[in-house]
Amino acid sequence: MKAKQYLEDILRRVLEARGLPWPDKAVIEPPRERKFGDYSANLAMLLSGAAKMKPRDLAEALATDLRAQDMDFERVEVAGPGFLNVTFAPSFWHGILADVQAAGATYGASNVGHGQKVQVEYVSANPTGPLHIGHGRGAALGDSLARLLKKTGHNVECEYYVNDAGRQMRILGDSVWLRLRQLAGQDVPDLEDFYKGDYIKDIAARVHRENPGILSLPEAEAIDICFNVAVDEILAGIKKDLADFRVGHDVWFSEKSLVEAGRIDETFADLLARDLAFEQDGALWFRSTNYGDDKDRVLRKSSGELTYFASDIAYHHDKFKRGFDRVIDIWGADHHGYVARMQGAVEALGRKGALSVILVQLVSLLKDGEQVAMSTRAGKFETLADVVEYVGADAARFLFLSRKSDSQLEFDLELVRKKSMDNPVFYVQYAHARIHSMLRKAADVGIRPAAPGGAAYAELSGEDDLELCRQLERFPDVVAQAAELLAPHQVSHYLSELAAALHRYYSKHHVLSAGPQIASARLLLLSCVAATLAAGLDLLGVDAPERMDQAPDQAADATAEPAS
Repeated sequence: MKAKQYLEDILRRVLEARGLPWPDKAVIEPPRERKFGDYSANLAMLLSGAAKMKPRDLAEALATDLRAQDMDFERVEVAGPGFLNVTFAPSFWHGILADVQAAGATYGASNVGHGQKVQVEYVSANPTGPLHIGHGRGAALGDSLARLLKKTGHNVECEYYVNDAGRQMRILGDSVWLRLRQLAGQDVPDLEDFYKGDYIKDIAARVHRENPGILSLPEAEAIDICFNVAVDEILAGIKKDLADFRVGHDVWFSEKSLVEAGRIDETFADLLARDLAFEQDGALWFRSTNYGDDKDRVLRKSSGELTYFASDIAYHHDKFKRGFDRVIDIWGADHHGYVARMQGAVEALGRKGALSVILVQLVSLLKDGEQVAMSTRAGKFETLADVVEYVGADAARFLFLSRKSDSQLEFDLELVRKKSMDNPVFYVQYAHARIHSMLRKAADVGIRPAAPGGAAYAELSGEDDLELCRQLERFPDVVAQAAELLAPHQVSHYLSELAAALHRYYSKHHVLSAGPQIASARLLLLSCVAATLAAGLDLLGVDAPERMDQAPDQAADATAEPAS
């Protein structure tokens, strides 16, 4: 049972019995210092007028009522001008252990989503080259967010929008064609404005090998072959890189299919019928000024060429036609100026508020203290595959999810490879492995974790025991809030705090040498910590190893807070 909600429910009953309403500005939160209790409430200051009592007198009366309500309160005190400070009895916190054991891997799950159908679209990089580390941050965010939403009772579908139409794709076909001609010894124009990484050379060689007569074909036909082979090969590489990063998508949606299925024309007709689009100077315009934009936007140029905006509106029109209640797009921060325009278009489609856009800030990749340049067009990028191979998927995912997506991130390649407590992912994973090491050693000498109950609880009434229980109790709320705010980094922060509490506990308390009864009780507590760490790491797509290949650096302090 959630402590805060439990306390609020009882306070509501107490107020109702006194004929007092629940105040709009009620705050129930942990006090700044533990000595003031587990939670503090400001009700008496807000209701003194309605009760016709001084705030402190009302607080004293409410404290008396609370003490009479429930045995789960160890202390109810009044502080300052009328704060109610409540300390839960150890028996309440012990009940959390039974909750964790009963839930197992589902601990933290809820049904707050009530089956709402949500689409999460992420990565959606143009298939013009391998994924770079910036794409990796969006991939980790989208995948973790989908896990959070599923954990909280949403019906989630993950999608990758394949931008296989438009100017960049024409440049891709031209780039492969020119490189093929160059490999064949022909003179070609300057390649400065084309893709020219080694992967383009490899694709060109494959096209030439599989189509030996391609140089004698009409240029348009040859470029079309180059384009199709390039897209197929690059997409295959993207899918492999994402799979190696433990990221998947349920749907790969082709931009070309929008045109072929007539979805763009359908969207234009819908907007025109409601006077939300108009024709002027041979072009088709969207009335985006109706939705706060500084000017109306072109959908179809006078030349007949479609804009990116046209495809994007049609794409989102299609999303909602597929029955999604909510759509979440994850974009690079360079698209920030596009957000309001797209949300206005979704409002025009009759789905105001149904689109959420998360912007992902840049990643600075550091190696040996030097920043690594990333540029797809120039071929100087460090690919996501290279990074994952170098540091591992666990380290990369955890670091990507360690900060808010809209804050810039420095990715220190050497730090996340360290087998030390300075490495934030190692810090958390080692806490989990450390517990399982104790469980194995205990089993070797015939000691098992105690079953939840009075005998075990009697041995777990110290402040450090209860602090771990309090940390475990927070997890369901952390999961629910992270899902509501679309903020997986809250889970990584929680895991770092729980791991810190575990490492402190381990350094202060003997477990196996404390006697069989105490050891068994402490193993119950620590097994619940391990289960919660594993559940949290799973939400981040990070493994929870039961064994670590290498112990942390001996010089590292296991009780120190993790690096942020």
